[in-house]
Amino acid sequence: MVNGANLLGAVENRSASIMNILTGVLTFVINLISLLKANEPAAFFSVATGLLFSFTYLYVGATYIFGLDTSGLGWYCLFVGLTAIPTAFLNFFSGDNRFGVIWLIWAALWLLFFLLAGLKRQIGRLTGWATIFTAIVTCWIPGYLMLIGKW
Repeated sequence: MVNGANLLGAVENRSASIMNILTGVLTFVINLISLLKANEPAAFFSVATGLLFSFTYLYVGATYIFGLDTSGLGWYCLFVGLTAIPTAFLNFFSGDNRFGVIWLIWAALWLLFFLLAGLKRQIGRLTGWATIFTAIVTCWIPGYLMLIGKW
């Protein structure tokens, strides 16, 4: 939500960097703990896909804090977006249609970030609204439903 609001001009970069760093560090620590407990390929795959998020948040946060050019972040987003597509289909093939759809939505968002940050396309407003939509539909609603045992 914060990154979407940032792209829409409601939150400035340095302010948005705090949430990105906090989220990136938290997800990195969770994935590091999971890595230490991993003992099968599926567990390692889960850690690897989780780190895609950690590094995205940390890269955005560092880009905002240090005023970096966004090209490197954009090209990283291309890599992540392309990785998310087969990950979606792995979920579909395993019967988890909800996460199949969620991974496709994430893939589309990362590809928008590639166009915006990597190729410098003027799609900030579109990407901002897509980020807010993605936050609500793939994180807030599913997360809330998981917390109340309705997922």
